[in-house]
Amino acid sequence: MEKDIGKIKKNDNTDVLVRVDDFGGRTGLTIREFVTSDKYTGFTKAGVRISAENFPKFKEMINSVSEEDMKAPEAVPEEKQEDLPDY
Repeated sequence: MEKDIGKIKKNDNTDVLVRVDDFGGRTGLTIREFVTSDKYTGFTKAGVRISAENFPKFKEMINSVSEEDMKAPEAVPEEKQEDLPDY
């Protein structure tokens, strides 16, 4: 069973694909890169698979991220940067 949920364009030849699928008899959510180029078209090794039993926790984690969390931080003026610790 494969059900494509959607895709997000990463760059000119790579999309991030989200799908529900069955791998080795186990259902899960797969998030993988899909490349379209002259040399290769298909999935790359880059990605992650969330098993069905871990999906509720994954969904909870994703839903806990707010739109506010995703806003870019304001730039720190250069005169203030010297006060910041080095890590």
